Amino acid sequence: MSSDQLLAFEVDCHLFKDCGFEAPSVWSFIFDPIFEVGGVEFNKPMLLALIGTAAILTFFWAAFSKPKVVPGKLQMVAEALYEFVRRGIAREVMGKKGDPFIPLLVSLFFFVWMLNLWAIIPIAQFPVSSVIAYPAGLAVVVWITYMTVTFKTNGFVGGIRNLCVPGGLPKPIYVLLTPIEFISNIFVRPFTLAVRLFANMFAGHILILIFTIATWYMLGTFLGTLYATASFAMTVVLTVFELFIQALQAYVFTVLTATYLSQALEEAH
Repeated sequence: MSSDQLLAFEVDCHLFKDCGFEAPSVWSFIFDPIFEVGGVEFNKPMLLALIGTAAILTFFWAAFSKPKVVPGKLQMVAEALYEFVRRGIAREVMGKKGDPFIPLLVSLFFFVWMLNLWAIIPIAQFPVSSVIAYPAGLAVVVWITYMTVTFKTNGFVGGIRNLCVPGGLPKPIYVLLTPIEFISNIFVRPFTLAVRLFANMFAGHILILIFTIATWYMLGTFLGTLYATASFAMTVVLTVFELFIQALQAYVFTVLTATYLSQALEEAH
């Protein structure tokens, strides 16, 4: 392993010694395979995604497999979380038209949230959504659903009009607006949906890594320990802030999905 693949806490390098600060690099997001099954290599993010999926399924199965009229604590928590997505996102954005899409929206919200939460879970300590493949895969699922609903609701011609020809505008403006709407709805929306989630989780993880590594790097002397204490305090603050961002990004991803589906259900003008 070359020196640029090492983090500061992996070597005996501290402030006031003859070595520099090893900042996080791309290697912080690249993992060697843990094991291989049928020619498919499983690395840490893939394993965390699978464990997260299993944890979500287990939680809701345990809560709703034997529902009670007077719910227990687990069922109450699960119902509150489900109702948050159903009422706060699906019904708020789409009205009753959104009821058929509630399972999709609930799945997206909790899956994205779980991928993000791995960043602050001990041992794991890595947001799976900071690897672009996962937000991109979810964005593709949303885009396919969006296109399917658009053309199923409006037909081919009506679907094209829904995507490219907003109503109520002077006809000459469509010369410029139609190609812009086409590019925006077909290409820009899935791209920004993926990049928004990825960039926030990537940046948050980098910030926490920087202050975590700096805490270790500045230990060793009295003055360095004072610096390290301040750096550790900042790490705690950023971790708490990251908890908020993780939930917020799951919410934003789900709200945007509901918004796109709501527009897909609108009749073409």
